[in-house]
Parts: sequence; structure tokens; C-alpha cells
Amino acid sequence: MKSINYKLLFTVIGLGISSFVAAQTDTTLVITEANAINKHQLKTDTTSKTFQRYKADGVAAVIGDYLILESDIQKMRQDVTNQGIKGITDCQLAGRMMENKLYAHHGKLDTTIVVSDLQIGSQVDQQIAHMKEQLGSVDKMLEFYRKDTEQELRETLIEINKERVLTSNMQEKVVSEVEVTPEEVRLFFDNIPADERPTFGDEVEIAQLVIKPEVPQEEVQKVIDQLNEMRNDIVNNGASFATKAVLYSQDGTSGKGGKMSIKRDDPLDKDFKQIAFSLREGEVSKPFKSQFGYHIVQVDKVRGQNLDIRHIILIPKVTNKTVEAAKQKIDSIRQNIIDGKITFDAAARRYSDEEETRGDGGKLINPKSGDTRFELTDIDPLIYDKVNNLKKGEVSIVLTDQTRTGRRFFKIITVIEKYPEHVADYAKDYTKIKQLALQKKQLKEVQRWQTEKIEETYIKINGKYRDCEFESNWLKN
Repeated sequence: MKSINYKLLFTVIGLGISSFVAAQTDTTLVITEANAINKHQLKTDTTSKTFQRYKADGVAAVIGDYLILESDIQKMRQDVTNQGIKGITDCQLAGRMMENKLYAHHGKLDTTIVVSDLQIGSQVDQQIAHMKEQLGSVDKMLEFYRKDTEQELRETLIEINKERVLTSNMQEKVVSEVEVTPEEVRLFFDNIPADERPTFGDEVEIAQLVIKPEVPQEEVQKVIDQLNEMRNDIVNNGASFATKAVLYSQDGTSGKGGKMSIKRDDPLDKDFKQIAFSLREGEVSKPFKSQFGYHIVQVDKVRGQNLDIRHIILIPKVTNKTVEAAKQKIDSIRQNIIDGKITFDAAARRYSDEEETRGDGGKLINPKSGDTRFELTDIDPLIYDKVNNLKKGEVSIVLTDQTRTGRRFFKIITVIEKYPEHVADYAKDYTKIKQLALQKKQLKEVQRWQTEKIEETYIKINGKYRDCEFESNWLKN
């Protein structure tokens, strides 16, 4: 039997199965591109260099309903370069991109996979806000994506994000039923030669306490009054809902007049979905609140369990006064913890505005492993230095973060425990070893699924990529 390079296997598996789809979050990728644009300073004039770059663009491959352009591969090249990854060939990049498109194509065909327009719109809003923060404007991103207006850029980002969600959800479905038993975990570990067992890096357990600025009631009322005024104009004066959505709605669907299609099983805010499905065709809701803001909704058409709707969302503003009050509050809490007047655990349970962690004293759960340990390399780069320099029990300075809708909030972090780098130990690291065993099994299922779907999907590879030696049978030889 062919021997296995376990250190290489752990390097691949350590990226997580999701790395076969997308290595970064949507926002991080946009920021990476933004930084690359700043670094290379793409020009907005019509120089021969720019013209040649555009002229050279062609179709590298077709996977089902999706095209892969030469420029797409070059953007991916720029992305891996910015991450400091070396030794990746264009053939490997094309292969990775073809995998993504294969998942997206079959995700689109799978009726059980749903992409929420509302959530996609919110992600795009956050991305554009980050672009403006990083670059000062979206002008360079317009050139990067070859668009003339911010609205065209928004629509492009919506399609990119939809494809990423389809890709991710399809792959999750492929591996969703794969499980490992304790016996499989033991056999997996026992089969690793002692000199090839993985080394787990420095790890920490951390907790955070979050304070969010309050939204003044008068700001909430302003938004409700504005929505009521719009609703009255639509219902009583025949004004266009779509036009008002374009002019006023604060999300990614505004360019389409707030239009979106939803199903009862869509992963939407439950209040939003409940209101929408309670309306008759043509009816406009009264203003209501969701986790994202305040809405009015109009039902365009009822299609069985599906609705074609339009919606307008307005997000109440925090004020400088409430932001300053939140900052003073967290400063005071932090000082009380440092002075020993209250423990971090007790303070988080009493004061934190983060519902997900408040009940456990602010302790964070690692989404990769499901336990409370984080490798330092997995920690958000924005807080890495703060955590890395903290000793056990110390409290960070007050940090500023923001929600998906761009609203600022404050947090403090503490280190509960530190674990030094060590070679994998079955008893101490069972959770991680189980995850590695599971991911190895998932990888085999991914490879099986890809082999099957490549055979039944229309695929065409063009130009130099026909000479590539792909790991998967993309050329159907």
C-alpha cells in the first residue's frame, strides 16, 4: 500500500475542508483586493498596458453554467500572492476555480440549497463600506472589476457572493452526513507514524465582553416615521414602492427596487419572514423590526410556498453621545476588573451585550473545532497582537469592532488559559484528532463526489489549460 505523507496531509486538512471552496470570508477577500489595488496603484486612464490587460482576457474554461475568465485566474493569483503563498501554478489555480464553479453549478440545480438575497445584500453593504474605509472611495474597485458605477459594482459583488454561498453550501451538503466513530479516530491516530504526528501550535482560551452603543429612541422613531410616510405615499397616493427602495433602502437589493424572492424555509430573520408570509398579494406591511433594521414589505406575487416581494430597510443611527456613553461604560467595567472588584466572567455575564457568549462568561468557541481552544494563527489579525501579548488573566485595552451593518461597538478580551506548542497527544488532543480524522474522511467523500459530477457536467477547457495535469479528470480523458 502506498505510504501517506501525514505531515503534508495535516497541512492540507488543517486548512479545513472549506478551503477547497474558498479560503477567505467575503469581506476579507474584498479587503485583500483593496490592499492589492493600493499596492499596485491601478491607473484609471486608457494606457496601452491597461488596454492590453483587457484585450488579453478570454475564457479559460466553462463549467456548467459558469465561465472562468483569464482575469479571474489572475485575480486569484494576486490573492494567493498577497497571502504570501508561493509555488502555486496557474494550473493549480485553474483547478481550484473549476472546483468552485462545479459546486456552484450543482448548488444552483439543488432545490434544497437556498441563497438569501437579504443576507447577501447585507454582506455586500459591509464589503463596500470596508472598501471606502480602506481606499477612501470605490473608484479603484470600479476599475478592478471594470464597472462604471457603484451600483454596477454592487450588482457584481452580489453575484460573486451568491456564487460563493452556493459553492460553500453545496460542499457542506456533500460532507454533511459524513461521521467518524471513536474507533475510527483511534485507528486514524494509531496509523500515524510517531515521527509524522502533527504539532499543534500555541493555543489560547479567550473570552470577550462586548458593549454596543444604544440607539436613541428618537432615532428609531425617525426611521419608523419615515417608513410610515413612504407606506402612506405608496398605499394612498399610488407611489412606486420600487422607486422608493432605489432612493432610500439601505441594503444591496435597493438597485433592484428592493425586489427579492423568498421561501418559507429560507434562513432569514424569523420576524421578517413571518411578516412577509402574513401579507396578501399587493399588500404593504406596517414598519417592523428585524435583526438588521426596520422594514416595510410589499408582496408582488404569491407562488405557492414562494413569495416575490419588495422591501425597504432603514437602519437607525447611533449618536456621538451614545457612542461615548458606551466607551465610558466599558472603560469603567475594565477598570473594575483590573482593580479586582469583579471577575471578568461575572462582568461578562452581567454587562456584555453579546447574547451568544454572555451566558458562558464571554468564553469564545472555536468554530473550526467546536471547543474553546484557538491556535494563535487562527485568531483575527486585528486582535492577534493584543491576545499574543496578554498573560493569563490579563485584560486587553478597549478594542473597536463593527457589526455586519457597519455599526461600531467596543470590546475587551482576556486570556483564560495558554497552551504551549506540542506534538499531538491522543488523550489531551482528542477533539482535534477527531476533527482531523473526520476531515480526512470528508476529503475522500469530496473526491468521490467530484469524480461523479465531473462526468455528468458540461465542461470545456481552453488554451494552455488543456495541457495541465489536473488531479481531477477535468479533461475527461
